[in-house]
This record gives sequence, C-alpha cells and structure tokens, in this order.
Amino acid sequence: MHTTPRSNRLHIALFGRRNSGKSSLINAITGQDTALVSSTPGTTTDPVLKSMEVYPLGACLFIDTPGFDDEGELGEMRVQRTLQMVERTDVALLLCEGDETDRLWKERLEARGIPVVPVLNKTDVRTEVDATMQRIEALCGEAPLPVSAKERTGIDAIKQAVLAKLPADYGEQTITGALANEGDVVLLVMPQDIQAPKGRLILPQVQTLRELLDKKCLVMSCTTDKLTETLHALAAPPRLIITDSQVFNTVYALKPAESKLTSFSVLFAGYKGDIGYYTESASAIGDLTPQSRVLIAEACTHAPLTEDIGRVKLPRMLRTRVGEALQIDVVAGNDFPADLTPYSLVIQCGACMFNRKYVLSRIEQAKRQQVPMTNYGIALAYLGGILDKIEV
Repeated sequence: MHTTPRSNRLHIALFGRRNSGKSSLINAITGQDTALVSSTPGTTTDPVLKSMEVYPLGACLFIDTPGFDDEGELGEMRVQRTLQMVERTDVALLLCEGDETDRLWKERLEARGIPVVPVLNKTDVRTEVDATMQRIEALCGEAPLPVSAKERTGIDAIKQAVLAKLPADYGEQTITGALANEGDVVLLVMPQDIQAPKGRLILPQVQTLRELLDKKCLVMSCTTDKLTETLHALAAPPRLIITDSQVFNTVYALKPAESKLTSFSVLFAGYKGDIGYYTESASAIGDLTPQSRVLIAEACTHAPLTEDIGRVKLPRMLRTRVGEALQIDVVAGNDFPADLTPYSLVIQCGACMFNRKYVLSRIEQAKRQQVPMTNYGIALAYLGGILDKIEV
C-alpha cells in the first residue's frame, strides 16, 4: 500500500486560515510529524502533498494548503495555489472559525462536488466552544467536529466522517470494466520504445496488468513485432487485446476477428475521465482548419523525448491532416489555461499521474466553455480511422 501511486489515493485536503492548525491536524490524523508545524502564521507557503496509510481510510494523499486569508502580493499567489488544490480534492476538511468565510468556502467546495467535513480545531484552548459550534452549524448547515490536534482528540470522528462523506461508488471504477472477466485470455501488446524506460513498464501498463491478474484473467504479453508469433502460440484467439495507441493500426490489421481491441490510453480515458465526452469530441478533429488552435495537455513533466507522443507524434499527425499552419500549444503537469475558448480542441494524455477528480474538473471546465476535449488514445484511433472499430 505504501507504493500505491498518488493518483490512486484518496485526496484529502485541509482548508482554513493561517495558523488554524491544518498542519498539526494532519500530523494528528496520520500519527506522524508529517507536516511542518509552527506558531508563526503562514508557515505553510505552498501546498504540501504527503502520501500516507491511515486506518480505516487506506491509501491517502493529504494536501496541506496555505491559509486562504493570506495577505499581500505573495499571499495572493499562495491563495491561488490553494484554489488550484480544490480541483484535486476528493474530500475537504474545512477548519472553521464561526464567521461568514466558513459558509463561503463550504459553498465553493460543494459547488465543485466536493464533500466537506467542517472542523472546529483547538478546542483545548478555545473559550465558548459551544457557542462557536452553534455559529458554524448555522453558517454551514451542519455541526462541526470538535477536535484538538494538540491533544489528538476527535481524530477518530474525522476519519469516520470522511468515510461517511465518500460517494457510495467511490473506488469502484476499474480500468478494464466489463471488457475482461475471470478466465478471459487477454493479450497485452506493449512496444518497448523510448517511451518505456529500460527495465520498467510505464504506469498504465503496470496498473492494467495488476487489475487483470486480480480479476483472474489469463494474461500474455508481447512487443508489436512479436504479435503474429504470439497469436500462433495461443490455442484460441484472445478475448481482448490491449495495445499502445501508437500502434493501433498495426495491431488492428493483424488481430483475429473474434478479438476485441482497445488501448491503454482509451481504457484510462474511461478510468480517469469522461469517455463519452472524449469520444464525442474526437469528431472536432475533422473540423480543424489551418487557422485552428489545439491544446495538448500532458500530466507528466518529463523532458521531451525524440518521438514524444504529445510533443512530436500527435502534432505531426494533426499537421499532416490539417496543414503545417495549425497552431499547437503544449502544457505539462498542473499547467492548464483558465480560458480554453481560444482552442478548437483540447487533447489530454491518459492522465495516469492525475486522480480522477482532477481530470473530471478539467473536462467540466471544457464543457462549461463549450470546447471539445478528447484524449490521446481516442484521438489516435480517430486519426487512424478505427475509432468505430475498437472498444471504448
């Protein structure tokens, strides 16, 4: 569990004023000195992300944010960093003080579909605890949990409240869904090229393989150049073939008619995002003109590779189809424009490094601004003319 990728962890963010005890509360919940604590307001100057295992929550990622009451030019930048963390949050712990700001932040978080647990911290040193709790309940519509991070009281109640606030289907999303079931033969076609570091598989391949093994599927793997030999070695055609999107057409031409075909990127489009909107938006590729502008969004911040899919291959394929004048911008990591309207299309990577909440927030932003958004795998299938022939 300690090696669970951050993207697969429950993201719990703490929001509150400077010196409200957010860092101390993280330490109390995790039972470790995870976050730096000081009596000086504004000690946490940037969001701090820490992966932890917390019973009974399991694999979590705690996000310690700067105070949302920070001041000055630098303080405003810190507040903006806090706002960026909202998009990643699965559950929010809101440290309240009993004034109008509590209500405004609870409404802001819930407007993003984020469950909120109101908390009244420092009950060991406060006066008029009951009166403050009543004010918070009147403002937030629910009573806060009284806790003392210093005395480590009320911590179990926070853990139980987080569990109670989670959606009923949280964690039930799977990579392969109904495409693969126990006993199915699944063939993974994985080109080991410059995208895959020597001695390792890339994260989507690892996660998909692990899920198939957990499902008790019969899994075989090969590189693209060994596909024909691998198929001959099987007693019967595999039920499902999962490949890298870059070799979609090669694999499609060789696959048995009985075998279903999809890609790791397409699977992650459904696992992390909105597969329906991605598929619908792919048709926007056909409407691009040399005057159009496309945004390609990568989750990773790696140095560009010689044949990088997002920075080299997709732009080349798009310009071959549309024209060299097509403008293509590339952003990486957390960089994502607030205004998407200059773009005719956004193409998101598989987003294996992001949690589902964050990817869905990007999709909702695109929908609000009426900008089509798809992902690498869907775009490559469309460009290859086989989007209607694969499993999405």
